[in-house]
Amino acid sequence: MSKKNTPTEIAQEIQSLKEQLNYHAHRYYVLDDPEIPDAEYDKLFRRLEHLEQQHPELITLDSPTQRVGGKVLDHFKQVTHEIPMLSLSNAFSEEEIHDFAKRIDELLDHETFNIVAEPKLDGLAISLRYENGLLVQAATRGDGYTGEDVTQNVRTIQAVPLKLSGNDYPEILEARGEVFMPKAGFEKLNRAQIEKGEKPFANPRNAAAGSLRQLDSKVTATRPLDMFCYALGMVKGEHPEQPIKQTHNEILKQLQHWGLAVSPEVKRLDNCQQCLDYYQDILKRRPELPYEIDGVVFKVDSIAQQQKAGFISRAPRWAIAYKFPAEEAMTKLLAIDVQVGRTGALTPVARLEPVFVGGVTVTNATLHNQDEIDRKDVRVGDTVIVRRAGDVIPEVVGPVLSRRPENTQPYKMPDHCPVCGSVAERVDGEAKSRCTGGLYCPAQRKEAIKHFASRKAMDIDGLGDKLVEQMVDAGLINDVSDLYQLTVKQVSALDRMGDKSALNLIEAINKSKSTTLPRFIYALGIREVGEATALALANHYKSLEAIESASQEDLQEVPDVGPVVAHHIVTFFEQAHNQEVLKKLLDAGIHWPEIVSKDETELPLAGKTVVLTGSLSTMARNDAKARLIELGAKVSGSVSKNTDIVIAGEKAGSKLIKAQELGIEIWDEEQMLALFNQE
Repeated sequence: MSKKNTPTEIAQEIQSLKEQLNYHAHRYYVLDDPEIPDAEYDKLFRRLEHLEQQHPELITLDSPTQRVGGKVLDHFKQVTHEIPMLSLSNAFSEEEIHDFAKRIDELLDHETFNIVAEPKLDGLAISLRYENGLLVQAATRGDGYTGEDVTQNVRTIQAVPLKLSGNDYPEILEARGEVFMPKAGFEKLNRAQIEKGEKPFANPRNAAAGSLRQLDSKVTATRPLDMFCYALGMVKGEHPEQPIKQTHNEILKQLQHWGLAVSPEVKRLDNCQQCLDYYQDILKRRPELPYEIDGVVFKVDSIAQQQKAGFISRAPRWAIAYKFPAEEAMTKLLAIDVQVGRTGALTPVARLEPVFVGGVTVTNATLHNQDEIDRKDVRVGDTVIVRRAGDVIPEVVGPVLSRRPENTQPYKMPDHCPVCGSVAERVDGEAKSRCTGGLYCPAQRKEAIKHFASRKAMDIDGLGDKLVEQMVDAGLINDVSDLYQLTVKQVSALDRMGDKSALNLIEAINKSKSTTLPRFIYALGIREVGEATALALANHYKSLEAIESASQEDLQEVPDVGPVVAHHIVTFFEQAHNQEVLKKLLDAGIHWPEIVSKDETELPLAGKTVVLTGSLSTMARNDAKARLIELGAKVSGSVSKNTDIVIAGEKAGSKLIKAQELGIEIWDEEQMLALFNQE
């Protein structure tokens, strides 16, 4: 008769099995140096599965059996990065790398510095958050500030430990890196796709991104994804025996120490020439690497020196990506067409004799803007060199002057919109010309109507994007004023629109006629006039007529309005097409209550600089911002010694911490709402 194990013995065996399996998975997937055969690993895994089935109360998040979740998601939750995931500036020549090294030398006051080099993986940036060693969240980079929660899917990646190794990790550790699909796995996946009669993926990056964004993590688990870590994010509660190192190279070694995979190609370099040599070596070995890369990344090694060098916009000064050259080919430039984008931007497009480059047949390519055309001296009739910049977007590099025909002429962008005939203007300091017929131009029509009807503008309930597109395509709407001429009969004839739905929409359109002046100004879609600026204009001038007749100089007296915004406002109201639409809107009965003058110095937040941070539960951030401005506040995006009040919502991060350090007055959402209700 066999002895029955006690609950303590079973728990101990489960813990031992988890530790063994995690250890062997790390050696197999991260170190590529397995110690045991696959069959032995499978035997251990099946034993753990059996015990957990018998004792489900002993299942923990770090168990190897929990890598594949069973829940299918409807959508991905949003995750706010406490420390933004910044992008990198790009370099495409040795000269630019020399310039980068020179800039770093100057920024560091000629201190000696080292560079860490690593391949630039062609995948999807991911942030991993560990709390007390357990993986609790994984998020995509998104826009750098807000990403998508893909925790369930990342848990299926064998190279990502569910529990960090050792016991000397910080209480909170955020590791950042790139999820990618190795070449061999990509080829195998595409063969399977073709065998199933499904469309193959275009490249490993698309395959990795598509796999990671599956709503069913069981699908992700079947995809051969891998991950390398290359940076730290948020760290709290460092272990006294293992404080965070002060160089990038040593930090990467720490990440490895805790069980996270790091590229084996990472190298610490001493000077610019070594950087260039590293680039050439990786470029030569690129076809042999088991994963796709599109360049290399150079980073200043010292964390203190990184902080000293600082940041520009959304990129660090202390790092740069040196991209590999794209494939190039020669063809003939047949014509230059001008496309008008949904925001009115005029973009010249080269029409080309078809040419195969970068794996695809290219028939057109961007010329960007007039400055680029002038710089490259590209002319219709030229033989030109075409490349797929960044391996994706076809671009004209320049002409082959030795093959230029006689009598070619320099190209000049049109001074009127090729679609609607409105003036096409180019503001000083901007690269692109733009159509000024925002309310009228057919190229901008759909986007102008969608914006006009949006919740923060005229708030026409039920008029969604697809319905707008359907109405425009059916010829029911030529500009926003036509919304107020629609009939129930016209709307009910559209797809999926019965009489009841049509009646509700017409009622919502009629209801929108009663609005406010700030909403109406914002709804017009004037360039760079957002909600806050629209509110400031309305409060300053009190009427639409006064805004229309204001000069550029007068407009700059309004808070939030500088010379560029003032120019956009004046230009918008100068266009006859826009005036025609405005008249039709007002004739349709759009109206708003008169704005009563107030002594701004008596407003409760007059002269106060306020910062909003965290998420609000009762109202949208922009609505709160507009309300604060109404009460006299200047709303800033960053905390400084000049900040008077920080309003902290849920999950407030670094801004709240900085406010506490500076001793700034901090409100919660209830205090803000109490002020709003009082006023």
